[in-house]
Amino acid sequence: MLPFNSLPSSLILTLLISLDSLGGLSYGAPNPIAQPLSIPLVRRSQKPRDITELGTWAKKQRLALEAKYGIGQTSDKRSSGMNLLTNQNADSSYFGSLAVGTPPISYDVILDTGSADFWLAGSNSSSIPTGIPTFDTSASSSFVDLKTSFSIRYGSGAAAGTLGSDVVQMAGFEVSNQTFAVVSEVSTNMLTTPVSGILGLGWDTIAASGVKPFWQVLAETDGLLDEPVMAFQLTQYIDDSSARSSEPGGTFTFGAVNSSLYTGDIDYQDIPDGSAGYWILQLKTLNVQGQSLTLSGTSYAAIDTGTTLVGGPSSMIASLYSQIPGSAAATGEYDGYYTYPCSTEVSISLGFGSSSNTWSIDPSVFKLAQLSQDSCLGAFFELSSSGSSTPEWIVGDTFLKNVYSVFRASNPPAVGFANLSSIALAMNGADGSLPTPTIGSVVAATATGAGSDRAQSSGSRTGGSVPIQGLFILVASCLLGVLLQ
Repeated sequence: MLPFNSLPSSLILTLLISLDSLGGLSYGAPNPIAQPLSIPLVRRSQKPRDITELGTWAKKQRLALEAKYGIGQTSDKRSSGMNLLTNQNADSSYFGSLAVGTPPISYDVILDTGSADFWLAGSNSSSIPTGIPTFDTSASSSFVDLKTSFSIRYGSGAAAGTLGSDVVQMAGFEVSNQTFAVVSEVSTNMLTTPVSGILGLGWDTIAASGVKPFWQVLAETDGLLDEPVMAFQLTQYIDDSSARSSEPGGTFTFGAVNSSLYTGDIDYQDIPDGSAGYWILQLKTLNVQGQSLTLSGTSYAAIDTGTTLVGGPSSMIASLYSQIPGSAAATGEYDGYYTYPCSTEVSISLGFGSSSNTWSIDPSVFKLAQLSQDSCLGAFFELSSSGSSTPEWIVGDTFLKNVYSVFRASNPPAVGFANLSSIALAMNGADGSLPTPTIGSVVAATATGAGSDRAQSSGSRTGGSVPIQGLFILVASCLLGVLLQ
């Protein structure tokens, strides 16, 4: 763990200077365009597992990812979306907060670029675990019941409920009539405190509900966002044996990028024409232990914040591990995974699109788990044979924790990566407080571009203007793993 007093003074000075660039965040008249804000993410890390528990977890990861993308299934993939709700205790699962209703109440949700539906656990369900905050439709004066059923099939269960619409606020922005699902039936172990649901950040073409996602409504409203982007910086604790069950997770930013969290330029690569649904890039380069592997044909990869690991075609995963001496295909619960000697530092980098840049994965992140004194489990695993509409590769947080990632909605749609800054890297393993945002009186931009001064209730802060004193505290908190731009 990195104690506060060990951080360099230059890093502290950089953060305090950056406070001067946060214009438009103090109280005052509404701006016609809301200033982009970041929200803190929380990382959910797993408690230590024995070998049996780890095997069960590994199998769930593989099956859930295949179910999410409809791999090996004949049903429409839009009716069988999957996300990390079944894997909340796994390492490197992240969530942020938003507010719903009038008065607005805060809820923690997984932020998932690999799906496109927004749903919350409803208060009328007997299957929601105790302690998880639920949405009470009768408590919001602005909720409208659309009387339309909603359901999603999962690799290890299902969720079902009805669609409704209400005011949704996040990161300083508001959509006054966002449609989402209030779930009344959830399979056992699909939700873990404090997460109440999922916010899909994919495109509406893959939404089970057929509804345009919250982020897309904002991005397609002329003049609302400074830039039609959303960006992620994710923290790392995977090799920290003293990590708590919840740790500061990084930042998610709407409408801009946070220049304090990356260095150099953002390398944008366009989504292939007609592929907007998942955030798809062409995987062009895969280097392992200094060797460049030959990719078969045109290989596409979904960039998915809601997936923990990296999945790829069986032949390519076998080729990857063949470059690691002593590696072997695992069996049983670990079917589809590979083991390798723990003494080996695995060097892997990926390149996308037409760029000459490659992006490396930290060897400690590639080492998913230690199975014995000498044998470790790799974080890349095999996906079953997929259909023509399914990406060959699913690139999750094992990769995304190593870069600053930006998802651009237009001009044209693209995904970009940049190197993490020293400020971002200092958050890895930092011994910091968890995000404790609050809701105050905010000026939130709506999807129509108008400002609205809304009375707020208790809960987690999701956006709008905050007092400058609060910003000073929040910027200082960045040193402890919580950063708001």
